[in-house]
Amino acid sequence: MNYIDEYKRWCELAVADEEVVKELNFMEEEQIEDAFYRNLAFGTGGLRGIIGAGTNRMNIYTVAKASQGLANYLAPMFGDKASVVIGYDSRLKSDLFAKIAAEVFAANGIAVHIWSNLIPVSAVSFATRYLHTSAGVMITASHNPAEYNGYKVYGDDGCQITTEAAARILTEIEKLNIFEDVKRIDFAQAMEDGKISYIPDTVLTAFIENVKAQSVAGCEIDKEAAIIYSPLNGTGLVPVTRTLKEMGYTNITVVKEQEQSDGNFPTCPYPNPESKEAMALGLEYAAKKNADLFLATDPDCDRVGVAVKGKNGAYVLLSANEIGLLLLDYICERRVANETMPQDPVMIKTIVTTDLGERIAAHYGVRTINVLTGFKFIGEQIGLLEKRGKEDSYIFGFEESYGYLIGTYVRDKDGVGGAYLICEMFSFYKMKGISFLDKLNEIYSTYGYCFNTLHSYAFDGAVGFTKMQNIMEEFRKGLPIIGTKKVAKLLDYSKGLAGLPKSDVLKYLLTDNCSLVIRPSGTEPKLKTYISVSAENKEKAETVEKEIVEYLAGFFD
Repeated sequence: MNYIDEYKRWCELAVADEEVVKELNFMEEEQIEDAFYRNLAFGTGGLRGIIGAGTNRMNIYTVAKASQGLANYLAPMFGDKASVVIGYDSRLKSDLFAKIAAEVFAANGIAVHIWSNLIPVSAVSFATRYLHTSAGVMITASHNPAEYNGYKVYGDDGCQITTEAAARILTEIEKLNIFEDVKRIDFAQAMEDGKISYIPDTVLTAFIENVKAQSVAGCEIDKEAAIIYSPLNGTGLVPVTRTLKEMGYTNITVVKEQEQSDGNFPTCPYPNPESKEAMALGLEYAAKKNADLFLATDPDCDRVGVAVKGKNGAYVLLSANEIGLLLLDYICERRVANETMPQDPVMIKTIVTTDLGERIAAHYGVRTINVLTGFKFIGEQIGLLEKRGKEDSYIFGFEESYGYLIGTYVRDKDGVGGAYLICEMFSFYKMKGISFLDKLNEIYSTYGYCFNTLHSYAFDGAVGFTKMQNIMEEFRKGLPIIGTKKVAKLLDYSKGLAGLPKSDVLKYLLTDNCSLVIRPSGTEPKLKTYISVSAENKEKAETVEKEIVEYLAGFFD
């Protein structure tokens, strides 16, 4: 069926949502093609796309179809004991999509445990394990712009689904007629019948108690530090501030304009803590309040961005790699000092995350496991350690996209735990008169300087999708030189390297310990490039990085 025929079918049958009906009635040819040229992709990250009408959009029909496919996948494994946890964030229609998913699962005989209020994604991973359910679903588009939403799936182990599981769920989804094969039951009726129940507050309390248990200071610290916090109109407000207050922090100011949930994100259209624009308002607050520390979490509260005051009084945004290096060194140093380091300690990071992490880990006798991009692979490794009875060996995991996980209580990055330990680390060093910037300089002096940057290139629509594929094929052929650095080796992860799953990722190893990674985003129509430059100092590293960026620009025009 071509996209025009599918559009006509939707015009006839997609009548349950007035907004979808209205959008269908006013679509022009180009809009119809983009909305119907394919089904919204379902992968290890579940679904993610623009909210609207069409098979390539997030709407009640695509959410219901995905839920029916997941229900059909769970049925043969769990039978009448199948159950699922559902959570949602502050995005537009998140609460609606969560209820639609619950109605589908309940209609298929799957017991539904749903959060009654918006909740961080890490709490869904936690509840899946805590309540011993068959799966977890989080309605979120994480840090994407306001027009996006998504559907993230966790397995019974609390980890994001594996590549194999995603493929099997996709097979079940593709069998379905979106208008004829999806079962649903009224939400209120399912609640009355006991097929859907709200998750009690005790589960959130248990989650927060696990976060608090990750403290490694082991000594008195300065908890009067002036902290500015922004949940970026997302889910972090209650769990982050509650955790900090219960641990004795008394001087917390929340960015008022970004305090309450709002899927329009009026003051931060791209609500990503790695975006300077998203952090701008919080930085204004920090300057006015003369704060010690500013931190922000994204809408589903799995990413944390940080800014600290520099020597000239201006606030400096730290990169995810810098935050990760600080946390890793702090955790290792305190565990050694407190004699709590396990016998075979393990740190896990992604292949695009700074290699300095591996050098710090080695200094403390910690083994590094490198995994593919995506925190699901870090969660997967924790699960493998658990199966071998070595769960306690895990001490830290991080990725360059502002994701951190200190403990094993969840199997995904956790902005609540990350925010808490960043505050503890700051308070620990403040007690000693040491700033984060001082500590970073000490790390670079000890292990060498490494400059890491990420550049994203957008390719929208069907034409953009094809162009992305062509660019990847061009890079896959190999290049002799990138910028001013010769290529020493090309690693093509689509063939499955170093025991890792096959993935559309290319890594160019360049001379002088530099590297370039290029891959399509798994959640957005973008190509991402990760540049790593080792040099004597920051200035020289920035020069080399600029040369590489300018060279790459010709491929993305």
